[in-house]
Amino acid sequence: MEPAHYQRLYALLKSQIQVGQFKEGDLLPSENELSTKHKIARMTVRRALTELSNEGYIQKIKGKGSLVSASRKSLGLLSFKGFSEVVGTEFEAKTMMLRAPHAMPWPDRFFYKLSPKEQETGCITFERVRFVDQYPVLLEHSFLPNHGLDTFCSEPLLDGSFFKTLSVRYQIDVISYEQDIRAVVADEVIAFLLKVKPLTPLVQIYRRYHTSVPDYYLYSLLFANTEKYTISNYQ
Repeated sequence: MEPAHYQRLYALLKSQIQVGQFKEGDLLPSENELSTKHKIARMTVRRALTELSNEGYIQKIKGKGSLVSASRKSLGLLSFKGFSEVVGTEFEAKTMMLRAPHAMPWPDRFFYKLSPKEQETGCITFERVRFVDQYPVLLEHSFLPNHGLDTFCSEPLLDGSFFKTLSVRYQIDVISYEQDIRAVVADEVIAFLLKVKPLTPLVQIYRRYHTSVPDYYLYSLLFANTEKYTISNYQ
């Protein structure tokens, strides 16, 4: 089922607030501007803004418009750190392995363009759900080229850490990343895993990690549940 127009606008604005495109204290575009830009009725825009207001993302100020507020705790899931480091000592971090590491061909229509060498070697992939204080916040699909990783699928991750495992066992260090962030809604499978209702707005993140090994990249597809915690570039 396709989400309603107001749900799509709500999800888009929510994700823009969460990733810092609109910061605390910023004014959102007016109802008229949003109506014109997205080719939808002002009543539809108003409904999306009401949803954001009810969830604490904005405050409606008479005579001014919709002001971005910051009433929720933020997790630095957009920063260049591991999950446990980002969550820190303030919260309890937990990971559930949905699908253990296994070798397979790369998925069709992969979300980044692969080199001929990557295509030839195939990939290792695994899936995890990340929890903060027993609350599911992230569904993560990880992919890496199946080259020089003979024991990766047969041994558990070192201290549960993907990056630490690569660094200690294979001398592969992550040095930077690029990412693409989008607003989507949860399908039934993702909704079940993240314990939300189908069509709940989520933040989808595509990532390619650059490593210390030339032309060797890691890839992740993430779905972030932001109903309780927002995400940001800082902790």
